[in-house]
Amino acid sequence: MTSSTGPAAAAGTWRLGDLTVNRVGFGAMRLTGSAAFGGVPSDRDRSIGLLRRAVELGVDHIDTAAYYFSSLRSANELINRALAPYPDGLVIATKVWPGRDPSGRWRWAEPQELRGQVEENLRQLGRDHLDVVNLRVPPSRRDGSIAEHFGALAELREAGLVRHLGVSNVTPGQLAEAQAIAPVVCVQNAYGVGAPAGEQELLRACGEQGVAFVPFFSIAGAGREAGAGGAEDARVLALARERGVTPAQVRLAWTLHQGPHVLVIPGTGDPDHLAANVAAGALRLSEEEVARLSPPDRGGR
Repeated sequence: MTSSTGPAAAAGTWRLGDLTVNRVGFGAMRLTGSAAFGGVPSDRDRSIGLLRRAVELGVDHIDTAAYYFSSLRSANELINRALAPYPDGLVIATKVWPGRDPSGRWRWAEPQELRGQVEENLRQLGRDHLDVVNLRVPPSRRDGSIAEHFGALAELREAGLVRHLGVSNVTPGQLAEAQAIAPVVCVQNAYGVGAPAGEQELLRACGEQGVAFVPFFSIAGAGREAGAGGAEDARVLALARERGVTPAQVRLAWTLHQGPHVLVIPGTGDPDHLAANVAAGALRLSEEEVARLSPPDRGGR
């Protein structure tokens, strides 16, 4: 499957370094269970079938991590089982710095431990290199230096274990700090309808620099890992009714409208939701509709 075919191509393409991907991708966090990082384990065959269907729909960018697992399921193992030998053009991005031990307890790696995390992803995915590795910055370091950790990843890139580097949950200052060490092809930050003005500024800066902006929680919003449960934004609901689409599709279309460098990686364990999420790439909102969901000073882009 190439980046020019399938419904996922409807929103166009962007570059992750020298890799061209459709702007609608897939996030693997919800593949493994009824809740992020746990819950009732997913049905293995259903998850494998969903991944294969995603590729059939033109998805060529999958976001995952070794710490995406439930008591019985590993996202990386499911990806390996479903898609290896991997189709030409499929880009798999993963994340390091956070980690979980077999009991599920969280920990944050030291710089010298990042190689082990990269090798764990390689082993689980059955790859000899990783296409993109994002350094996922912990909340406690949002104002601190990431140079030591990013420098360790840059060394792994030089060694050929990693092809491209990205950063996640960062400030503009941390992005600049990373770029002074090695090229950054993408930024993964929380973003969607209702995002703070600071995130909009970072999104625009990425566009000016040709860096992909890959938001997470673009559907879940304030629900974050818990998902999009609870009361939906009245503006989103109203527009969804008017257009005859789902609120999730409205949120994805609004996010994609923010710039040609913006990618989305909605995740789901439901095949119907998968098809609807991918179809959102073809939904075009008018400038007036975009403005209805944006703060007064933002409007469209």
